[in-house]
Amino acid sequence: MNKGKYYITTAIAYTSGVPHIGNSYEIVLADSIARFKRKDGYDVFFQTGTDEHGQKIELKAQETGVTPKAYVDRVAGEIRRICDALNTSYDKFIRTTDDYHEKQVQKIFKKLYEQGDIYKGYYEGMYCTPCESFWTESQLVDGKCPDCGREVKAAKEEAYFFKMSKYADKLIAHINAHPEFIQPVSRKNEMMNNFLLPGLQDLCVSRTSYKWGIPVDFDDKHVIYVWMDALTNYITGIGYDADGKSSEQYGKFWPADLHLIGKDIIRFHTIYWPIFLMAMGEPLPKRVFGHPWLLQGDGKMSKSKGNVIYADDLIDFFGVDAVRYFVLHEMPFENDGVITWDLMVERMNSDLANTLGNLVNRTISMSNKYFGGKVENKKIGVDAGAEDVDADLFRVLTDTYSRVSAKMDELRVADAITEIFTLFKRSNKYIDETMPWALAKDESKRDRLATVLYNLSNAILAGASLLEPYMPETAKRISEQMNAPLVEFAVLEKCAKEQDYAAASTLYPSGAQVTQTPEILFARQDLAEVMEKVEAMFAQRKAEAGAEEESGMDEKFVELEPKAEITYDDFDKCQFQVGLVLECEEVPKSKKLLKFKIQVGGGTRQILSGIKQYYKPEELIGKRVMVLVNLKPREIAGQMSEGMILSAADEDGNLAVMTPERFMPSGSEIC
Repeated sequence: MNKGKYYITTAIAYTSGVPHIGNSYEIVLADSIARFKRKDGYDVFFQTGTDEHGQKIELKAQETGVTPKAYVDRVAGEIRRICDALNTSYDKFIRTTDDYHEKQVQKIFKKLYEQGDIYKGYYEGMYCTPCESFWTESQLVDGKCPDCGREVKAAKEEAYFFKMSKYADKLIAHINAHPEFIQPVSRKNEMMNNFLLPGLQDLCVSRTSYKWGIPVDFDDKHVIYVWMDALTNYITGIGYDADGKSSEQYGKFWPADLHLIGKDIIRFHTIYWPIFLMAMGEPLPKRVFGHPWLLQGDGKMSKSKGNVIYADDLIDFFGVDAVRYFVLHEMPFENDGVITWDLMVERMNSDLANTLGNLVNRTISMSNKYFGGKVENKKIGVDAGAEDVDADLFRVLTDTYSRVSAKMDELRVADAITEIFTLFKRSNKYIDETMPWALAKDESKRDRLATVLYNLSNAILAGASLLEPYMPETAKRISEQMNAPLVEFAVLEKCAKEQDYAAASTLYPSGAQVTQTPEILFARQDLAEVMEKVEAMFAQRKAEAGAEEESGMDEKFVELEPKAEITYDDFDKCQFQVGLVLECEEVPKSKKLLKFKIQVGGGTRQILSGIKQYYKPEELIGKRVMVLVNLKPREIAGQMSEGMILSAADEDGNLAVMTPERFMPSGSEIC
């Protein structure tokens, strides 16, 4: 059944460096949506690629002593390799240095200039090189770039400008008429209230201070500003032609059904891009989703610290499908997600090795043990109680497609995966309820035992079929071990719509022979062993990055006024332990306080700490900190604090939370 076309894109990755796992999340998210849509009957075109022009690239190339083209060729190749390593099924990988793209960008620029939407002038303002953006003084935050927080420099140069205000009212009307255009809603509100409604300034769309860009063909001292260059990839990649000779593919797939981008570039995709399209007379994309960020829970990723996590690292530790599961399942719909090594090991052991892997292994093993691997649906000798158990399993199985599909329509991918694992959990419960090992002891219940194992195989096959967009290799391995093809979504959809429990209960081909030796899908991991390897990896990275070791000879020091001496007995009254930060949030109406939920050993406690100006809450989640646990609880700002987090402060007012040098379990004594 063909449900129509579906064109999905990611933001194109900037080739200033190799992406870490937080950057790679987006391609996996887009891939899961594209795979789901394909299985669901859509004609899908999935495009990704690389953004390769700009001043930052020019500077990076100079630093490494190569040409800009040689530099981007290397980085773009690495980005594409990572996409492939994560098993993403893109249909097109576009590079903004591709000849056809560059020619169309020049045509678009000239067309907009000739129709009066672009004009020449001078730009004077504060320029952020990393973001490649000009800002007015009023737009700066504490004198720095409002997007990235870095330093800006005064700059003045001749430039071409686009008349943004000419189309602002039309864009506002479009957003109001299409509430689904910008998602989540919080992003839409931000764009309307912070940018559109206050009024748009004309946009600088060319530069003369660097050369690594697409030249303006009628004024070659100018290169086209990176955002006009980059954004147009979504149409040039499918055959748009500014001369009116666009390809059949463009006519089929444009407008895009979904632009999937990070929340940090939502403004460019929901204001600049649609206005460019309006000026070109082209339809606007149907939906732009600004996804949140995937953050590292034990602090900011930094090359100097050697703690940057790359997709390759996680694949080496856990395997491709496990990594796909982590990044998709741990990302909330609207808020930033956090990834930590502890959490990955926990998910590996509980969700993947136990809930899924153990379910498949037990079911296949029991089929081999009791029936020589043959799986048959006898439907004989089922007592009333057993029928109720079976019916509930069939109900969950039948409804899972509808629940997953509904979540995917809302782009709630993590919730869709949770629905699939609900089916796997229900299947595990079914084993406990039916107790196949007990049925096997009674020869008169042999047919019932066969049916129980068939029902389990049926549910596993349906769950694996739904899991395929998110964990394609795992679904394939389950299918191969069960010697049965994955179920088409059209079949699952029909069962769900018609509430046909009978059809849903016979998806697995009765009489099929499972593999004789079931394969372990996911091996359990030992956290201590993983952390030992992680520390060794990061230590090597730090050494390779040339991070300077602390030198006692040149060490700066801080003089403190000495306090009165204490005895060992005084010190021994204090109980210091390692705590794991589970949650961290700002205390409302407080300029200084953060509120922590900290695990210390087997318990948790709430602690308030006045370090808000030094850390963002998400930087501390997953971090192991030193805690004074037997400090008498007290009320601060109307909330109870049950301990103290230890920090170090220098004479300049800089502060750092104290953390163990190496991995130590929560609750470890500090002595």
